[in-house]
Amino acid sequence: MLKLSDVSLWFFQVLYIYARIEEFVYEKLDRKAPSRINNPELLGQYMIDAGTEFGPGTAYGNALIKCGETQKRIGTADRELIQTSALNFLTPLRNFIEGDYKTIAKERKLLQNKRLDLDAAKTRLKKAKAAETRNSSEQELRITQSEFDRQAEITRLLLEGISSTHAHHLRCLNDFVEAQMTYYAQCYQYMLDLQKQLGSFPSNYLSNNNQTSVAPVPSVLPNAIGSSAMASTSGLVITSPSNLSDLKECSGSRKARVLYDYDAANSTELSLLADEVITVFSVVGMDSDWLMGERGNQKGKVPITYLELLN
Repeated sequence: MLKLSDVSLWFFQVLYIYARIEEFVYEKLDRKAPSRINNPELLGQYMIDAGTEFGPGTAYGNALIKCGETQKRIGTADRELIQTSALNFLTPLRNFIEGDYKTIAKERKLLQNKRLDLDAAKTRLKKAKAAETRNSSEQELRITQSEFDRQAEITRLLLEGISSTHAHHLRCLNDFVEAQMTYYAQCYQYMLDLQKQLGSFPSNYLSNNNQTSVAPVPSVLPNAIGSSAMASTSGLVITSPSNLSDLKECSGSRKARVLYDYDAANSTELSLLADEVITVFSVVGMDSDWLMGERGNQKGKVPITYLELLN
């Protein structure tokens, strides 16, 4: 029956052998081993590509890009965790398994053989009846006893050294746990920042056919780590459909508050900052999702879902 320690040892040995084979192949080819993209980085890149296709100027496209950037940051943190763990925990453990552990196992096996030899010599001495045979058996017993004692002392010294080895690996394990704490703290902060960014996005927006579609903002579980995780979106002002209709039907200019930041995609658009107040008006023939915005001498198209009409 396999023990957990046997499975762990086998797992680390497989990983080590695979890594060494790969290093050997690239060394022979005189090439540097490629840096593999991990799953969070791959997901992040897919999100960024999709957001770019949807358009950074759209709420969904912008949100996808922000999520993708966060996923790539998590991927970078994951890579740092693996590197730190390999240096501070896996490498010392592997060195112990391939070095001291093998030596101790070898010496213990040798001690067991010496004990069997000693038991056999004692048995032969008990069975010896003739004086000559008894003298020979006693001589053999003294030799095997001496060899057993010497081997027992060697094994004892090696096993006593295990205590210092345990202390060293305990420090390595502590470093590994600290690296994990840092990793999870980074991921938590990245997701908290992302949640705050997405929390400023309106959940209602007009589609091209002037029908309102609702995208619910996901809420954080109440037992999430830390009270700061409850980044509330309840204070978010959502532009109502009638409000947006007033903007489009208004013949003159009106004041509107910007709900969240917007980066202009080209020179025909106007960049926006959250909470600023601008002047907006409709232009005949303009797409139903856009209005013309004015800030001082600056003028350009602005997405209608980023605005709240002021009285």
